[in-house]
Amino acid sequence: MPKFLIELEKKLDGFALEGSNPSFRLFVSSDPANTIPIGLLERAIKLTNEPPAGLKQNLQRAFVFFSKEEIEDKDPRVRTILFGLCYFHSVMLERKKFGAKGWNMSYPFSIGDLRDSTEVLNNYMETTASSGKIPWDDLRYIFGEIMYGGHIVDNLDRRFCSTFLEQLMTEKILEEEELFPFIEGRNISFKCPPPYPYDKYLEHIDQECPPETPLAYGLHPNAEIDFRTTQCAELFKTLQEIQPKDGGGGGEGGGGANDRVVEFMQRVFEEVNIESFKFQMDDIASKLAEDTRGPF
Repeated sequence: MPKFLIELEKKLDGFALEGSNPSFRLFVSSDPANTIPIGLLERAIKLTNEPPAGLKQNLQRAFVFFSKEEIEDKDPRVRTILFGLCYFHSVMLERKKFGAKGWNMSYPFSIGDLRDSTEVLNNYMETTASSGKIPWDDLRYIFGEIMYGGHIVDNLDRRFCSTFLEQLMTEKILEEEELFPFIEGRNISFKCPPPYPYDKYLEHIDQECPPETPLAYGLHPNAEIDFRTTQCAELFKTLQEIQPKDGGGGGEGGGGANDRVVEFMQRVFEEVNIESFKFQMDDIASKLAEDTRGPF
């Protein structure tokens, strides 16, 4: 913890006693940390800025980080590569939710990595404008080994990052190439759009991006099972922690909250026909050929 935070807390106490100007405000920014003095937190109005959940939402957030004028003033090739870079940024963020299946460690990827990568892209494209060639090897190295790769310390994670860019950052992306990896034979697709105006890019993301699937990140569909199981466990753990804790030693102490939970679950069970959501396994098995049946 920076030592000046302790002094800052004391100074704020002094300002409160001395009658400071009513319009006085202090803005402080920080990464998530457990070492911020509790006194500062109690005085503050706290705002957080976190990436949204889902590929479509992350892709929209990454793209609208750039202004309309900034996008439309770019060369058509740069616009296309930038769209692919926004998709890559979204994948890097969203793979974290799959735990060890996504990344072996949790890395602090942020919108700053996308901003800096875009600056590099612009500089390289201006330098090579006369030759007309795109320095793909240089771009892949800088994106995968320096900008995003600078956060990565695990060798397997670094290999994934570089391999993903080898598939993404090629001449094919300029030809409306498929962005999702490993989807041969599957009824799902999300292609890189041609050089559109700004609003058409947003429309393409909104209308063409498929529903959330691990395939978008190069993962097997079963990767979602573990993610949803962990998400469910965290939800119920949070619900349990926020229940009122009655300290009475009487015979019925603490029963009120539990009774309300039981009553709520009973209502859910009665109002939602659970049986209608169960898979009819015999019916499904009868429609599959013998050689296509497997454990899933």
